[in-house]
Amino acid sequence: MNSPLRLRISHVTSYDYDRAVPYGLQQLRLTPKSHASQTVLSWVTTVDGGHKELSFEDAHRNTVDLISFDPGTTRVTLRCEGEVEMTDNHGIIGAHGGFMPLWMFDRVTPLTRAGSACRKLIQALPDSDTPLDRLHALTQAIRDTVAYEAGRSDITWGAEDVLTAGHGVCQDHAHVFIACARAMGVPARYVSGYLFMEDRVQQEATHAWAEAHVTGLGWVGFDVSNGISPDWRYVRVATGLDYGDAAPITGTRFGSATETMAVAVEVEVQQQ
Repeated sequence: MNSPLRLRISHVTSYDYDRAVPYGLQQLRLTPKSHASQTVLSWVTTVDGGHKELSFEDAHRNTVDLISFDPGTTRVTLRCEGEVEMTDNHGIIGAHGGFMPLWMFDRVTPLTRAGSACRKLIQALPDSDTPLDRLHALTQAIRDTVAYEAGRSDITWGAEDVLTAGHGVCQDHAHVFIACARAMGVPARYVSGYLFMEDRVQQEATHAWAEAHVTGLGWVGFDVSNGISPDWRYVRVATGLDYGDAAPITGTRFGSATETMAVAVEVEVQQQ
């Protein structure tokens, strides 16, 4: 793809409760970031059953919207929609910037702690001519070791848990990659965003991948689940040390209501 393409994104998340909720707060990290190969043309977040208290940029330069529930609500709907112009950067994001120093991305977190399973995976990697080749080999090794299986994961799993289980989802693949990359001395971070699957408008929910900082290139993306570096179909939304920093929605609520959640994501190419 030589010329930019425009993607239209619609993301609706609905929460239904079997009784009134007296109080609730949510943090949304659902606004894409503009950078050299991605320009956010428009983006609007609206709330039914609650309202936006404030918006701010966190330490990773993620846009965070703080949402409060209307007292006594039984349904909250979050709608995010907009257009993003994309060009193909072959996975290269470029030089490090922002509030967080690069050395912070060497930091181990509970979800990205490398133990014996990660070290075994690293030791088995083939000799590579360049650090970039070694990271691509790591991507393939994780794909060979951890089968992608939707619905067979636990949000609390760290990298070692994933390798022990031998299966997981995109979040798990990203955590294993980050843990191994940091153990190899390479700064790495977690990315959440949208992936446009060209054979459909209705997409799966948000996607996750990893980025590693390579000398001479800067940040480079690696999608272990699909075995490629992100291209124009990947819309970057939030980044962090692990899932906890970049989770699309986190929150808390009071009361004993049972929650049912539904998510609908549409991504399509807009004619220019």
